[in-house]
Amino acid sequence: MPNRHHPPCTGAPVLVLGAGPVGQTAALLLAHWGLEAVLLDRRPERDPVGSKAIVQQRDVLDIWETAGAGAVADEGLTWDTARTFYRSDELFAVRLRDRGASPLPPFVNISQARTEEILDGALERAGVPVRWGHDVTAVEQDADGVTAVCATPEGTVRLRGSYAVACTGAHGTAVRRALGADLRGSSFEDRFLICDIRADLPGWERERRFYFDPAWNPGRQVLIHPCPGSVYRIDWQVPPDFDLEREEADGGLDRRVRQIIGDRPYEVVWRSVYRFHTRVADRMRAGRVLLAGDSAHLVAPFGARGLNSGVQDAENAAWKIAFALRGWGEEEALLDSYVRERGAAARENADVTSATMRFLVPPGPAEAAHRESVLRRALTDPHAREEVDSGRLAEPFWYTDSPLTTPHPERVFGGRPPRGSAPEPCPGVLVPDAPVTVPGRPDIERLRPLAREGLTLLLGAAADPGAVLAAARAAAPAPAAAYRITDIDTDGALERALEPRPGEAWLLRPDAHIAAVADASDPAAIAAAVRTALGGRAGAAAPHALREETTDGVLPASG
Repeated sequence: MPNRHHPPCTGAPVLVLGAGPVGQTAALLLAHWGLEAVLLDRRPERDPVGSKAIVQQRDVLDIWETAGAGAVADEGLTWDTARTFYRSDELFAVRLRDRGASPLPPFVNISQARTEEILDGALERAGVPVRWGHDVTAVEQDADGVTAVCATPEGTVRLRGSYAVACTGAHGTAVRRALGADLRGSSFEDRFLICDIRADLPGWERERRFYFDPAWNPGRQVLIHPCPGSVYRIDWQVPPDFDLEREEADGGLDRRVRQIIGDRPYEVVWRSVYRFHTRVADRMRAGRVLLAGDSAHLVAPFGARGLNSGVQDAENAAWKIAFALRGWGEEEALLDSYVRERGAAARENADVTSATMRFLVPPGPAEAAHRESVLRRALTDPHAREEVDSGRLAEPFWYTDSPLTTPHPERVFGGRPPRGSAPEPCPGVLVPDAPVTVPGRPDIERLRPLAREGLTLLLGAAADPGAVLAAARAAAPAPAAAYRITDIDTDGALERALEPRPGEAWLLRPDAHIAAVADASDPAAIAAAVRTALGGRAGAAAPHALREETTDGVLPASG
C-alpha cells in the first residue's frame, strides 16, 4: 500500500520491466514511497502454470506485508523444520530460529502462481497499471530518463520513464543486450524432475524432507515440500538423458511417486523437467536501469535463494530510486550502492548454491568418494553432519561491507552464522523484528513497518530523542524519526535482541537494515552516519520530507 507519509512524487513514472513476483514487488514498493510505477510484460496475460518458486522466507513475507500482500503469509503453508536423510536414516533436523519476535513464520510454501495473484490484487489496490503484451525490444537513455521501446499487437510503442528496474527473468536476453549486460556462469548436466501431487500424507505437512541416495532414487537425491491444499512438491534428481514423456508412457512416473507415498490415492497437479544454472550478471546497473531477480542472477533452487533474493533486490532498488528522485540522498552513490550490495548478495548466493550442487552432483570421482564418506560418517558422527550440504536455506544478505554502512569497533559481524540462525545485530545486518507500540500510531504493531517509513533511530535509555533527531535532520532532508527503545518496546523483545547501551543510537535504513550504531550524544557522529547511509551527500530538500506524525517522530521522555 502507498505510504501515508509520502505524497505522490511528480514527474515521469518508474518503468518496471517484467510482471513476475520481483517486478510486482518493485512496483508496489515504488508506490509505497509515493512514486508512480508502470509494469510492462511481454506476455498477453498472466499464465499461472505450476508451482515454480514455492518457498518464501520470513523476511520476504515481511517485505510483502509492507507492500500490501500480507495474504502470502496468511495463505502459505507454514513449516519450521528441515529434515535431511541418508537413504532411510535421518541425519539431522534444522529448526529455524529468530533473534527477534516476529509474528511471521520462518517459511511458508505457496505456489508462485498464487503469490502472483495476491500481488496482482495489491497492485490493483495501489493503482499500479500493468501493460500486458509489451515486449521490450530496446532501452534508450539520456541524462533525464529512460525510454522503453516495446513491440505490441498494435505496433511499436515508446514509453518514457525516470528510471527502470529490469525484472525480465532468465529469458530477458533482449533487455540485457540493450544494457550491455551478460549472465556469466555455468550449467549443471543433471536434470531435475519436478512433480506436484495432491495426496494425504499425515505427519509431513509442516516439514521439508531431503533424501540423499534413497533406495527409490539410488545415487541421486529427492526433495519433498508440503504446499497448501494437500499438495506436495517432489523434486527428483535425474540423469541428463531423462525423458519425461517416456517415463509417463511406461508407468515410470507412477512408480516414482508410489515409492515415496505407498499405495495411497494421489493426483498429479503439474510436472516438468528443469536444468539448473549458476550465473551472475557482469553488471547490475546501466545508467538509470537496475537489473533485479533472475535478470541479474540464476541459482539452483536448493535453499530457495532465487525468488527470495530477487524480492530483496526489488526492495533495495525501490527505496534508493525513491530517495534519489525525491532529493533525499545522493543519486549516483545510492544507485552505485545497489550494485555493490545486491551484486555481493548475488555472488554469495551463487557461492552457497554452487557448493550445494557440487555436493549433490559431484563433478568427479574424488568428490563423489568424499561425499559418500561424509554421508556415512554423518550417521554416527555429529561433526560430520556439519559437512552435509542439503542446501543452506534463504537468508538476507549482510551489508557489512557496503559504502552505506558505518562500522562499529565493538559490534562487528561475526561471519556466516550456523544453519537456521540469524547473525548478532550489528551495522549491515537486518534488524530483528519485534512488537512495538507507538503513541498515536495504532497501525504500527511491529518494528520493521515503522522502519520502512524512512530513517529510524532507536535510542538507549540515556539518549535525548529530540537532539538526535535534530542532528539527523540537519544532515539530510530525508524522513526521519527517533524513539527510545524503552518507550516503544512492547514486551522487551527488542531490548533483548539489540542489547542497547544507554547512550547508543541505532540508525536503521528504509529497508530495516542497521546502517550504524553511534554515540547519541555526538551530533556530528549522528550526522555522519545519516549522510553515509544516504550515499555520502544529501541532495536538495524536498517538500513533505518530514513525517506527518502527531509526535513529529519524537517520543516524550517516559515518567
